[in-house]
Amino acid sequence: MSAEIANSAPEVRQDELPLPQERFLNREESWLHFNQRVLEMAEDPAIPLLERVRFLAIFASNLDEFFRVRVAGLKRRMATGLLLRTKSGLKPREELARIASIADALARRHSACFHDQVCPQLAAEGIEIVRWEDLGRDERTEMRKLFRERIRPVLTPLAVDPAHPFPYISGLSLNLAVIVRNPATGQTVFARVKVPSQLPRFVAASKDRFVPMEDVIAAHLGQLFKGMEIVQHHVFRVTRNEDLEVDEDVTENLMQALERELLKRRFGPPVRLEVEETITPEVLELLVDELGVAEHEIYRLPGPLDLTGLHAIADLDRGELSYRPFVPAEAVHAEDDLFTVLRERDVLLHHPYDSFATSVQRFIEDAAADPNVLAIKQTLYRTSGDSPIVDALIDAAEAGKQVVVVVEIKARFDEHANISWARKLERAGCHVVYGVVGLKTHCKLALVVRQEPSGELRRYCHIGTGNYNPKTARLYEDVGLLTSDPLVGEDVTDLFIHLTGYSNHSAYRRLLVAPHSMRGGLVARIEREIAHQEAGRPARIRIKTNSLVDEPIIDALYRASRAGVPIDLWVRGVCTLRPGIPGLSETIRVRSVLGRFLEHSRIYEFGGGRRPEVWIGSADLMRRNLDRRVEALVRVTSPQHKAYLSELLDLCMAETTSTWWLGSDGTWTRHHRTEGGEGLLDLQTHLIGTRRWRTVDD
Repeated sequence: MSAEIANSAPEVRQDELPLPQERFLNREESWLHFNQRVLEMAEDPAIPLLERVRFLAIFASNLDEFFRVRVAGLKRRMATGLLLRTKSGLKPREELARIASIADALARRHSACFHDQVCPQLAAEGIEIVRWEDLGRDERTEMRKLFRERIRPVLTPLAVDPAHPFPYISGLSLNLAVIVRNPATGQTVFARVKVPSQLPRFVAASKDRFVPMEDVIAAHLGQLFKGMEIVQHHVFRVTRNEDLEVDEDVTENLMQALERELLKRRFGPPVRLEVEETITPEVLELLVDELGVAEHEIYRLPGPLDLTGLHAIADLDRGELSYRPFVPAEAVHAEDDLFTVLRERDVLLHHPYDSFATSVQRFIEDAAADPNVLAIKQTLYRTSGDSPIVDALIDAAEAGKQVVVVVEIKARFDEHANISWARKLERAGCHVVYGVVGLKTHCKLALVVRQEPSGELRRYCHIGTGNYNPKTARLYEDVGLLTSDPLVGEDVTDLFIHLTGYSNHSAYRRLLVAPHSMRGGLVARIEREIAHQEAGRPARIRIKTNSLVDEPIIDALYRASRAGVPIDLWVRGVCTLRPGIPGLSETIRVRSVLGRFLEHSRIYEFGGGRRPEVWIGSADLMRRNLDRRVEALVRVTSPQHKAYLSELLDLCMAETTSTWWLGSDGTWTRHHRTEGGEGLLDLQTHLIGTRRWRTVDD
């Protein structure tokens, strides 16, 4: 090629260069790294002791779900012949082996934290978790009485012999593998004793001294196998594939199909076998043969297994060992009429710092009781077992209001509860619908239609990032918007018509809605920031999300970084974007916050300078959220509310705030102390003590 021709070739923009093949981190490893951050909270001596116990329980339940869903999904892909490599370049079999190694190391670290750090410190505070051999005579006497009166009647020992096949082992159940010998014949048989889930995981042997339930049962095996010799016993636990598969396209009644599938869930194939490390080779071999698990699916751990039950210990009434309680703020004063306030201004909510009960719950309850309210429409994804919101909707229907509830009965692990709520609402006269075929309805929306004294119809809306669940609203960090803005009301009305009727509406004014317009809308705003940067105007992208794995969004962020756009990402959990790579993502920073509350809100900010565009809503940046769910983001327009959300992002990204930083290799490093050893700002504690933005609204 001549120099003249070369010089005349069009210049290729940096953001248009091909993106490298190895640009995504491994999703499953990223999830395990998230759970490692949870474990680091349990290991942190600066955190109150009983809260560290709770983080141990959270880690255990998180790992259970990881195997039930993510590992099960990989095994299903292998079983169906879908052996394509993941975005990180691994085949499913390679990925299974790799994550098994990481998960095993984390499980051992979790056990070591429990035994070597937390238990001794609990004992120093007068709280002991002991084994049977550590109990005193009076404690054993009490446990024998408990076994005879409360435990033995609900146990069902199952022997395995030619007349009794190996029993089905339900997922996540705790079991005793027992070898018994007939002294008359010398014959030995295997038996299984299930620890009933209805019994306490840890039994109080005396005040603040607890023993695992399986130890109490094991000490009394002679009463279950009378006349037999107990040769040995070992605790084990099986995790099964518990992800549901329902083909809505060929299903006439979704609720009945889901109920049938829920029954099958108990019989999913095993994906993990946990055993106490003292198990003998012959008993382990029998379990492996009968359950059909591979070597990398066996996890040998010090007992006790199943530390999800530590929540009961964390709930002990020892205030000095727990987070200090606080009283949430009231976003709207109790004496003020809520609808009058909303006609005057929008109200931005930040839970749990703002009370859910006096804001969102009050919104629905006031609407149900107001004779001027004609209709209430709401989505329900997850709610609590004794939901005052569901009760208010029932009251509204019984009062003659039109009540429409979009219940997502496919919300994973809440299917039983949601089916129950759906039937209860239907019996009360509510119109219950199950959303759009093929999509989960994940958006958090409530619409109240009210006839004002002037005769006009006015719409009041709530759009949030969290579920309508009063219990989790005290533990999950979420934001929401209460508004009577006519444009928002028109959009939410259109969306409910889409959810309950039959339409292809996709044009919204103040909403971005998945699966039709959200990814395109977000990418368009990223591209707009690229244009601003190249034109020399202020440009910036800042996002707070639970997960970032959607490849088109990540590639758009890479292009923006190549153009020089500053990008800050606040990701609680999984992130497959690689930050800080020269020529690809060097302007991208990724931070994570874990703490007393589960960071759950989603915030999207586009634009530098004084007038950024800010959105909040239900959607994470995952393919399932953008392609297979109905999600909604709403644009925040109040300058004061935008300033508050921007300040929140400022605080997270500040080097003086305690956060985890993601490296380009996928490792997360905790930055929570100064070089002098002083603790950095705890964001959640800071927000409990402030909420300066409230004075702006008042």
